[in-house]
Amino acid sequence: MTHRRLIYGVTLSLLAGCGTRTSSLLLERQTRGPMVEAPSVATGDHRRLEPTTQTLTQGQVEVTVTHATPQYLKDLFGRREIFGQFAGHNPFFPEQLVFYVKIINHSTSKIRINPAEFVLIDDRGNQYASLSIDYANALAEFHQPVGTVTRGVLEEARPGYFGFSLPVGKLVAQKPQGRFALITRASLQSGYLYPDVVHDGLVAFWTPNKQAGSLRLMVANIKTSFDANDFAKTSEDFPFTFNIVTPQ
Repeated sequence: MTHRRLIYGVTLSLLAGCGTRTSSLLLERQTRGPMVEAPSVATGDHRRLEPTTQTLTQGQVEVTVTHATPQYLKDLFGRREIFGQFAGHNPFFPEQLVFYVKIINHSTSKIRINPAEFVLIDDRGNQYASLSIDYANALAEFHQPVGTVTRGVLEEARPGYFGFSLPVGKLVAQKPQGRFALITRASLQSGYLYPDVVHDGLVAFWTPNKQAGSLRLMVANIKTSFDANDFAKTSEDFPFTFNIVTPQ
């Protein structure tokens, strides 16, 4: 009986810990800007951006950006012809502002893109970096109810020498793989784009400060020419300005 209590005590402590620990990624400041602005960032809202879609062309590179609203994302991720078995719910959360970005290389040479260098800037002096898959994972785990994990583990409990043996691996492997698969498949990927290639995907940021009235999305540092050693010689920034509209 003592051993059984010990096992349950350790296990329940682990379960409780799963519900209270927050990834260090989510504890970082979510912007480069004034500290006083931080509490109003990444809080989630349903504001829309205008114009919804914009296209810029510089040299022979064409970039189109669309504000991916919740309805846009719902429709996109429901398309089985794109996502196959993973098609289903929108995998993003209200704390994330998402853009659909399409880049076309009309030139006769390769270009290189890196979505990690894209930034969002609001009219209150805050600069937001694009969110990596690691951030998406941390946010999903933060939102995952501990009760779901607890029930899953207890349903798998099996008789053992000291009472019940619990599958500890289940405690550390409770990740919604479907969500990560959708985000990974839909995200804009970095790398070279050769002549006539059309590449598209999603780029996510934290939702901006609730008091912000406008945003600039910088599709930044697209490298457009290279020297003999494959080092970039020239690059272009594509700035897109959006007004933030609050639903009536």
